[in-house]
Amino acid sequence: MKQTLITTALLAGAAVPLHAQEANYPLKLTNCGLELSFDAAPDSAVTIGQSATEILYSLGLAPRVSGTSVWFNPVLPQFAEVNAGIERLADNDPSFESVVAKRPGLVAVQYEWHVGETGSVGTRDMFHEIGIPTYILPADCDTKDNSTGGDGTRIGAFETASVYKGIRELARIFDVQAAGEALISDLQATEEAAIARAEALDLPGDLSAVFWFSSADLEIDPFVAGQLGAPGYMMSKLGIDNVIESAEEWPTVGWESIARADPDVIVIASMDRRRFEADDVEKKLEFLSTDPVASQMKAVQAGRIVQMDAHAMSATMRSVYGLQTLSEALSEMSFE
Repeated sequence: MKQTLITTALLAGAAVPLHAQEANYPLKLTNCGLELSFDAAPDSAVTIGQSATEILYSLGLAPRVSGTSVWFNPVLPQFAEVNAGIERLADNDPSFESVVAKRPGLVAVQYEWHVGETGSVGTRDMFHEIGIPTYILPADCDTKDNSTGGDGTRIGAFETASVYKGIRELARIFDVQAAGEALISDLQATEEAAIARAEALDLPGDLSAVFWFSSADLEIDPFVAGQLGAPGYMMSKLGIDNVIESAEEWPTVGWESIARADPDVIVIASMDRRRFEADDVEKKLEFLSTDPVASQMKAVQAGRIVQMDAHAMSATMRSVYGLQTLSEALSEMSFE
């Protein structure tokens, strides 16, 4: 099941005036270890990461977004029209020069590895030295060590509180606090409903799952979700054991090891990105049905395979919708 959701509060958030409350400047806050100061709401923004893009759209700030980048899935449907009119600097990593050329008042970032100490786009110092502030979503730095390289390692379990913190802080930066609280309220209601739905089901007490994001090659070990990231949050909320014990965000684990654990459910990422062959969800499904090891798992043989937007598997507000997708999928499965 692939989730597409249009919610009342998101639509309402898009309609909230940009100055719903009195200005709260000068504003100072600490973001991912760096002190930031704003004398006024930024007049424009460039986003590096789909999560940052969709949060700003949901806060009614699309008119201030001058460029976007790093996309995994289509934008939330209620923003399709407005998004079509905003320049996409890159499907993946934009160049530092392309971001700077937009002269943004703020660069809003999803992943610290794009804009951090060794950022693939640039460092925070590079932006700040030319007067462009950067804001990294707390979901990627709170309870996480990104100094390990790659996708980083969680040092504490992801919770949606870090997503709500990012929404609330961006709303403060742009002085649209009412829109921020409306969005958070809507997401919390969706989260609570998904958990309640699963609790009402007669699920096995030892239910287990694995989340498969992608693979650099279908012939080698896949990238699967560790214990502490967004998929771990979904599983813990719905009473599911993760068969992967790593604290890494997306460790590579062999299919032989996964097959020995024999999860009851397999969740596979669906995405537009085509960096790897296994980014294609149809390639994943073909592999699971034909590989001599993977095809023997009970989840494959029983058809308990859930398709989920890849973006929901990252620590974003889409993770709440991923929770809903998994909860609804469980309600349609048999574990007899």
